[in-house]
Amino acid sequence: MQPDPHVVYHNETIVAIATPPGRGGIGIVRLSGPEAVSIAEPMLRLRNPLAHAQARFGDLLDLDTGGKLDEAVVTWFAAPHSYTGEDVVEMAAHGSPVILETVVLQALRGGARLAAPGEFTQRAFLSGRIDLTQAEAVHDLIAAQTLYQARVAAQQLHGALSLRIRPIKEGLVALIALLEAGIDFAEDDVDVLPGAEIVSRIEEIRYLLQPVADSFARGRIVHRGWTLAIVGRPNAGKSSLFNRIVERERAIVTASPGTTRDLVTERVSLGGIPVELVDTAGMREATDEAEKIGIRKSREALADADMVLMVLDATVPPGQEELELLATLAQRRALVVVNKRDLAHPSAAMEEALGGLGLPVVHTSALHGEGVAELKQQMLAMVGGQTVDTENGMLTSLRQYQAVTATLEGLAAGTVAAGQNIPHEMVLLDLYAALRHLDSLTGETTSDDILHLIFSTFCIGK
Repeated sequence: MQPDPHVVYHNETIVAIATPPGRGGIGIVRLSGPEAVSIAEPMLRLRNPLAHAQARFGDLLDLDTGGKLDEAVVTWFAAPHSYTGEDVVEMAAHGSPVILETVVLQALRGGARLAAPGEFTQRAFLSGRIDLTQAEAVHDLIAAQTLYQARVAAQQLHGALSLRIRPIKEGLVALIALLEAGIDFAEDDVDVLPGAEIVSRIEEIRYLLQPVADSFARGRIVHRGWTLAIVGRPNAGKSSLFNRIVERERAIVTASPGTTRDLVTERVSLGGIPVELVDTAGMREATDEAEKIGIRKSREALADADMVLMVLDATVPPGQEELELLATLAQRRALVVVNKRDLAHPSAAMEEALGGLGLPVVHTSALHGEGVAELKQQMLAMVGGQTVDTENGMLTSLRQYQAVTATLEGLAAGTVAAGQNIPHEMVLLDLYAALRHLDSLTGETTSDDILHLIFSTFCIGK
């Protein structure tokens, strides 16, 4: 029977395979809960008794036959000095699915329950071992596709965002305490803060919190990567440029216009950020049904892309459709690539058309690779890559961003109320609302529904 993912049973011991599905050299079965040791011990024949945080070598037993099932390295972490804050036993055996599933079944027969997705990390959160931003970072670290993403997630896992928020929260709590004291002890000559002083203090808090909210634009890119669509007329060199960026012959390149009929995608790492490149069909009047479908898909990819590379052919003056497309890109994150610079210099008409757009322009020769390194640097600069060490504690999820923006809204309402000399009791309502939203960032006042939504995205065993 599958456990209810909406219920955490604090007195139950849970078990799951903690390594990815499939065969491997090593597989780990993890037990966590008050009966972790007593459930594991009958399945083990160890050369030395279990001791906290020390690995023990021994045999895994088949409880049905009494014989040896496998060899294992077993580690016990005593509560509260474990990942979950409970007793944890980890049994590392050979990574055969049959062996690992047998160990799990034997643990279930011994009284354990199969862990729900993310339940080990949820117990770590509920026991106070980590806060909610750190729990989310566990998921991000597991899902990291580049070293850069892993470094950012590791910073979050070590509490970078929580440390950045802490002094802001302390300032807000101190202000609330002052206002409460002024209300509760007015007859004892406790000073009541004037409205201007309250506004000044709130603004100081907002000044510190706004850069945290602004970090989401960067953190979202780091977290999910970004999509780059390469667009332009047929035979402008889009596919050649695509191949240069991915550094292999991924897209078909011929001298005939319209070779690309469907979207060709490839994921690469640019400055540590995952980038999904999309090579599109050339923009022109379609000559057949297949090309018509390809061009429609190209326009959809163009609309959905986080960034656009508009490729122009230096040997041909820009056409009306290209000029119209360039005009639409002026308000987007876009780069113009004037390709085939080995064959011709851009015409005066092209230079004039590009001059008034304000878009970055890079001249390349996709055939020979000239200008491609400069193009990559421009692309990287537009998304702010390679700045992992310059900003610690960025927002990486929409939930985090919503919590911070809601806090800022509460502070803004408090500023308006204090500026209008509204009674302090009403100002406090806004400040307490701001504090609740700030607490929800780290999970101090987070609803069960939000917790279940977050942890249900984890894999079983994490």
